[in-house]
Amino acid sequence: MPLYIGVMSGTSLDGLDIALLDQHEHPRLLATHYLPMPAELRAELLALCASGADELARAAIAEQQWVSLAAQGIETLLASQQLHPEDIRAIGSHGQTVRHEPARGFSIQIGNPALLSELTGISVVSDFRRRDVAAGGQGAPLVPAFHQTLFDDGQCPRAVLNVGGFSNLSLLDPGQPVRGFDCGPGNVLLDAWIHRHQGVSFDRDGAWAASGQAQPALLHALLGDPFFQGHGPKSTGRELFNLPWLEQHLQRLPALAPEDVQATLLELTAHSIIDSLQAAQHGTAQLLVCGGGAHNGALMARLACLLPNTQVSSTDAYGVPPDWVEAMAFAWLAHCCLEGIAANRPSVTGARGLRVLGAIYPA
Repeated sequence: MPLYIGVMSGTSLDGLDIALLDQHEHPRLLATHYLPMPAELRAELLALCASGADELARAAIAEQQWVSLAAQGIETLLASQQLHPEDIRAIGSHGQTVRHEPARGFSIQIGNPALLSELTGISVVSDFRRRDVAAGGQGAPLVPAFHQTLFDDGQCPRAVLNVGGFSNLSLLDPGQPVRGFDCGPGNVLLDAWIHRHQGVSFDRDGAWAASGQAQPALLHALLGDPFFQGHGPKSTGRELFNLPWLEQHLQRLPALAPEDVQATLLELTAHSIIDSLQAAQHGTAQLLVCGGGAHNGALMARLACLLPNTQVSSTDAYGVPPDWVEAMAFAWLAHCCLEGIAANRPSVTGARGLRVLGAIYPA
């Protein structure tokens, strides 16, 4: 039974998702483990997303701490399943993205895969984005090929939506290559705004957003950003969508209540998803939602309202827990690398062709 472990640390920086995958014929989730991100490490990883003093040394120290946390989680997961390092073929480690600028030819994830292999005694496959970027692609999103493997029934137009810090879509049309792209901010602005005003890390169930009133003038201004006007392939990150970006727009408008800004940010997430979906795929029959956004009741309700002719549901309804899809994807990407299977999709990233993704660090 070929077993792989996937480790995913997303742009929300809430913690590490660790998934145990059986890759026999079809990917099958066997077990999971979650580790919250320590506050000091989270703060440093956030700081590394922007230029600062002594970045190289700070990044090297931060990735050692990240790897130590990942290794602890992997050890706990193996123990819970009565497994040993030699039972695992490889770890697929995404690392932590600190810069994503494909237009300038780079996407940087820190995560010291050599150290992770040393600490766990397991081969590690990492650095999945760089080869696609080298081939002229965006290096993101990487999950559409995995979404197609899991969810394509070949019967009707179906889309898979991942809402993490940023949102991305995978478009599954019968008989066609999978397409996909980033839509824009998912939770990143919602989380940052509520943390500033209420000191909590996220808006549970979208309750604070639901208490406010969306402001049309602000929403129109936000949606006017050139990123939303472009079609895929496209990807984005904190380099573009951040609190200073939001504040630039707020300064041009009369003062707004914080909860009204939060309500508008939720509308920004919903409309950027729906607008890009409707422009790219006609007659979407089903929208399958994964990532942290699947737990935001206010967001899920808005998506369903804006797509009255589409069945909107969590991937749970299709047998895959929404919190673990991305960690599963990186376990699967490790499998593809070791088997020499191309896992990027030029129709998604814009790369010049199919490429085997990842660098291997043997145990």
